[in-house]
Amino acid sequence: MSDYKSQSNNTQQLQFYITPAHECPYLPQKKSKTVFLNPELVPDQNIYRWLIDKGFRRSGDHIYRPQCDDCEQCISVRIKAKHFSANKQQKRCAKNGKRFITKLHPASFSKEHYLLFENYINTRHQDGDMYPTSEKQFKDFVLSDWMDTQFLDFVEPTSGKLVACCVFDQLQSGLSAIYTFFDNDYAKFSLGRLAVLTLIEKSLDLQLPYVYLGYWIKNCQKMAYKGEYRPIECFINDQWIHLS
Repeated sequence: MSDYKSQSNNTQQLQFYITPAHECPYLPQKKSKTVFLNPELVPDQNIYRWLIDKGFRRSGDHIYRPQCDDCEQCISVRIKAKHFSANKQQKRCAKNGKRFITKLHPASFSKEHYLLFENYINTRHQDGDMYPTSEKQFKDFVLSDWMDTQFLDFVEPTSGKLVACCVFDQLQSGLSAIYTFFDNDYAKFSLGRLAVLTLIEKSLDLQLPYVYLGYWIKNCQKMAYKGEYRPIECFINDQWIHLS
């Protein structure tokens, strides 16, 4: 267990607990450990804003950060929106994505969103820890009573069909991408990439400096894509480092 002092309240000590070593879900033959904020503490946006700038992330109401003994490959990354420069692939994705209608609304449970999420997990992530999924797992994962969480929907205009949803938190320091799930029949539109590009545009509209992408793991195929956004800032050795 270790303590951090929150800048939002100088008298409050935040307690953290570290898990025993377990199999890494991203890198084969690696052991991982995770530091969690004391689950008995009900966090708020000020606490989370401070912690996300220390490399933490949230999953439901759990706030965590990897802290492994012999590996530092999970790197928290963020995009400084006004400095972002799209490459050719990203520009093409944004152009092709203009066919979809985007709808923004507060995160809440709906059968339509859950069925899209369930189909996504069943078709693309049967090897992950969310398979098989359930309505309860979906709610616990993406929804939070204390956070301003939003759904960014991508809708097929001719049929009105929901084809993708990007779940993100809105903070004073930026937008934090939580998860994107989509209809596999539309995979050719690179909807995960389109979601990040749309968040960058939204952060500029809101005059928010950052888009937080979570953990970049260069040697994991599922997580390596986060390195394609440049310039990017990486949280290394307790400080944010700019990579061009």
